[in-house]
Amino acid sequence: MATQPPPDQNYLYGIFQKVDKDRSGAISADELQQALSNGTWTAFNPETIRLMIVMFDRSNRGTISFQEFGSLWKYITDWQGTFRSYDRDNSGSIDQGELQTALTSFGYRLSERFYKILIRKFDRSGRGVIAFDDFIQCCIVVQTLTQSFQGMDTNRNGWITITYEQFLMMVFSMKN
Repeated sequence: MATQPPPDQNYLYGIFQKVDKDRSGAISADELQQALSNGTWTAFNPETIRLMIVMFDRSNRGTISFQEFGSLWKYITDWQGTFRSYDRDNSGSIDQGELQTALTSFGYRLSERFYKILIRKFDRSGRGVIAFDDFIQCCIVVQTLTQSFQGMDTNRNGWITITYEQFLMMVFSMKN
Protein backbone atom coordinates (compact mmCIF):
# COMPACT_ATOMS: atom_id res chain seq x y z
CA MET A 1 0.00 0.00 0.00
CA ALA A 2 1.30 3.46 -0.91
CA THR A 3 1.99 5.65 2.12
CA GLN A 4 1.39 9.38 2.35
CA PRO A 5 3.23 11.79 4.67
CA PRO A 6 1.33 12.55 7.90
CA PRO A 7 -0.93 15.62 7.66
CA ASP A 8 -0.51 18.72 9.79
CA GLN A 9 -2.22 18.17 13.18
CA ASN A 10 -4.07 21.52 13.03
CA TYR A 11 -5.43 20.65 9.59
CA LEU A 12 -6.45 17.22 10.84
CA TYR A 13 -8.14 18.67 13.93
CA GLY A 14 -10.15 21.03 11.73
CA ILE A 15 -11.39 18.08 9.69
CA PHE A 16 -12.12 16.12 12.88
CA GLN A 17 -14.26 18.98 14.23
CA LYS A 18 -16.23 19.19 10.96
CA VAL A 19 -16.91 15.46 11.02
CA ASP A 20 -17.83 15.44 14.76
CA LYS A 21 -21.27 16.95 14.09
CA ASP A 22 -22.64 16.38 17.61
CA ARG A 23 -19.51 17.89 19.24
CA SER A 24 -19.06 14.82 21.44
CA GLY A 25 -15.30 14.75 20.97
CA ALA A 26 -15.58 11.44 19.12
CA ILE A 27 -16.73 10.41 15.66
CA SER A 28 -19.53 7.87 15.37
CA ALA A 29 -20.01 5.45 12.49
CA ASP A 30 -22.85 7.61 11.13
CA GLU A 31 -20.70 10.76 11.26
CA LEU A 32 -17.83 8.98 9.55
CA GLN A 33 -20.09 7.59 6.84
CA GLN A 34 -21.51 11.06 6.11
CA ALA A 35 -18.01 12.53 5.88
CA LEU A 36 -16.44 9.96 3.56
CA SER A 37 -16.81 9.80 -0.20
CA ASN A 38 -16.21 6.71 -2.27
CA GLY A 39 -16.04 8.68 -5.50
CA THR A 40 -19.35 7.39 -6.86
CA TRP A 41 -21.74 9.91 -5.27
CA THR A 42 -23.14 7.14 -3.09
CA ALA A 43 -22.81 6.62 0.65
CA PHE A 44 -19.67 4.87 1.87
CA ASN A 45 -20.37 1.20 2.50
CA PRO A 46 -21.66 0.86 6.12
CA GLU A 47 -19.80 -2.44 6.52
CA THR A 48 -16.51 -0.81 5.50
CA ILE A 49 -17.19 1.96 8.03
CA ARG A 50 -17.86 -0.67 10.72
CA LEU A 51 -14.64 -2.51 9.89
CA MET A 52 -12.59 0.68 10.11
CA ILE A 53 -14.22 1.73 13.41
CA VAL A 54 -13.38 -1.71 14.85
CA MET A 55 -9.79 -1.43 13.58
CA PHE A 56 -9.09 2.04 15.01
CA ASP A 57 -11.33 2.29 18.09
CA ARG A 58 -8.77 1.49 20.80
CA SER A 59 -11.18 2.33 23.64
CA ASN A 60 -13.87 -0.07 22.33
CA ARG A 61 -16.60 2.59 22.57
CA GLY A 62 -17.71 2.29 18.97
CA THR A 63 -16.37 5.77 18.17
CA ILE A 64 -13.12 7.33 16.98
CA SER A 65 -11.25 9.86 19.15
CA PHE A 66 -9.04 12.57 17.62
CA GLN A 67 -5.90 10.49 18.22
CA GLU A 68 -7.52 7.47 16.57
CA PHE A 69 -8.78 9.71 13.75
CA GLY A 70 -5.19 10.60 12.81
CA SER A 71 -4.38 6.92 12.27
CA LEU A 72 -7.66 6.36 10.42
CA TRP A 73 -7.02 9.41 8.19
CA LYS A 74 -3.59 8.06 7.23
CA TYR A 75 -5.07 4.61 6.61
CA ILE A 76 -7.72 6.00 4.26
CA THR A 77 -5.32 8.26 2.36
CA ASP A 78 -2.90 5.33 1.96
CA TRP A 79 -5.76 3.23 0.58
CA GLN A 80 -6.69 6.07 -1.82
CA GLY A 81 -3.16 6.02 -3.21
CA THR A 82 -3.24 2.24 -3.52
CA PHE A 83 -6.67 2.29 -5.18
CA ARG A 84 -5.60 4.93 -7.69
CA SER A 85 -2.43 3.04 -8.55
CA TYR A 86 -4.41 -0.11 -9.46
CA ASP A 87 -7.28 1.72 -11.18
CA ARG A 88 -5.27 1.65 -14.41
CA ASP A 89 -8.05 3.01 -16.62
CA ASN A 90 -8.91 5.82 -14.15
CA SER A 91 -12.55 4.71 -14.14
CA GLY A 92 -12.93 5.29 -10.39
CA SER A 93 -13.49 1.59 -9.85
CA ILE A 94 -11.51 -1.65 -9.83
CA ASP A 95 -12.37 -4.35 -12.36
CA GLN A 96 -11.46 -8.03 -12.08
CA GLY A 97 -8.10 -7.65 -13.83
CA GLU A 98 -7.14 -4.66 -11.70
CA LEU A 99 -8.19 -6.53 -8.53
CA GLN A 100 -6.10 -9.51 -9.56
CA THR A 101 -3.09 -7.25 -10.19
CA ALA A 102 -3.56 -5.57 -6.78
CA LEU A 103 -3.96 -8.75 -4.74
CA THR A 104 -1.13 -10.48 -6.62
CA SER A 105 1.16 -7.57 -5.77
CA PHE A 106 0.07 -7.97 -2.12
CA GLY A 107 1.33 -11.58 -2.28
CA TYR A 108 -1.89 -13.51 -2.95
CA ARG A 109 -1.94 -16.25 -5.58
CA LEU A 110 -5.60 -16.94 -6.28
CA SER A 111 -7.57 -18.47 -9.15
CA GLU A 112 -9.50 -16.50 -11.75
CA ARG A 113 -12.64 -18.21 -10.43
CA PHE A 114 -11.96 -16.77 -6.97
CA TYR A 115 -11.49 -13.26 -8.38
CA LYS A 116 -14.91 -13.58 -10.04
CA ILE A 117 -16.36 -14.50 -6.65
CA LEU A 118 -14.69 -11.48 -5.02
CA ILE A 119 -16.09 -9.15 -7.68
CA ARG A 120 -19.61 -10.57 -7.18
CA LYS A 121 -19.29 -10.32 -3.41
CA PHE A 122 -17.99 -6.73 -3.24
CA ASP A 123 -19.67 -5.15 -6.30
CA ARG A 124 -22.61 -3.18 -4.90
CA SER A 125 -23.30 -1.46 -8.23
CA GLY A 126 -23.96 -4.62 -10.24
CA ARG A 127 -21.55 -3.44 -12.97
CA GLY A 128 -18.79 -6.00 -12.39
CA VAL A 129 -16.49 -3.51 -10.67
CA ILE A 130 -15.59 -2.55 -7.10
CA ALA A 131 -15.78 1.03 -5.76
CA PHE A 132 -13.12 2.51 -3.46
CA ASP A 133 -14.88 1.68 -0.17
CA ASP A 134 -15.70 -1.85 -1.28
CA PHE A 135 -12.07 -2.32 -2.38
CA ILE A 136 -10.95 -1.47 1.16
CA GLN A 137 -13.47 -3.94 2.59
CA CYS A 138 -12.45 -6.66 0.13
CA CYS A 139 -8.78 -6.29 1.03
CA ILE A 140 -9.50 -6.24 4.78
CA VAL A 141 -11.63 -9.39 4.55
CA VAL A 142 -9.07 -11.26 2.43
CA GLN A 143 -6.28 -10.24 4.82
CA THR A 144 -8.28 -11.19 7.93
CA LEU A 145 -9.33 -14.56 6.53
CA THR A 146 -5.73 -15.20 5.45
CA GLN A 147 -4.47 -14.47 8.97
CA SER A 148 -7.09 -16.84 10.42
CA PHE A 149 -6.07 -19.53 7.94
CA GLN A 150 -2.37 -19.02 8.68
CA GLY A 151 -3.09 -19.47 12.38
CA MET A 152 -4.32 -22.98 11.58
CA ASP A 153 -1.65 -23.77 8.94
CA THR A 154 0.93 -25.09 11.39
CA ASN A 155 3.07 -26.67 8.63
CA ARG A 156 3.02 -23.44 6.56
CA ASN A 157 2.23 -25.38 3.40
CA GLY A 158 -1.07 -23.79 2.45
CA TRP A 159 -3.18 -26.71 3.66
CA ILE A 160 -5.23 -27.15 6.81
CA THR A 161 -7.47 -29.94 8.08
CA ILE A 162 -10.25 -28.67 10.27
CA THR A 163 -13.72 -29.72 11.30
CA TYR A 164 -16.79 -27.88 10.12
CA GLU A 165 -17.21 -26.33 13.57
CA GLN A 166 -13.58 -25.17 13.58
CA PHE A 167 -14.21 -23.54 10.20
CA LEU A 168 -17.31 -21.77 11.53
CA MET A 169 -15.44 -20.64 14.64
CA MET A 170 -12.59 -19.32 12.50
CA VAL A 171 -14.95 -17.29 10.29
CA PHE A 172 -17.28 -16.02 13.01
CA SER A 173 -14.56 -15.15 15.50
CA MET A 174 -12.84 -12.74 13.15
CA LYS A 175 -12.39 -9.36 14.83
CA ASN A 176 -13.45 -7.51 11.73
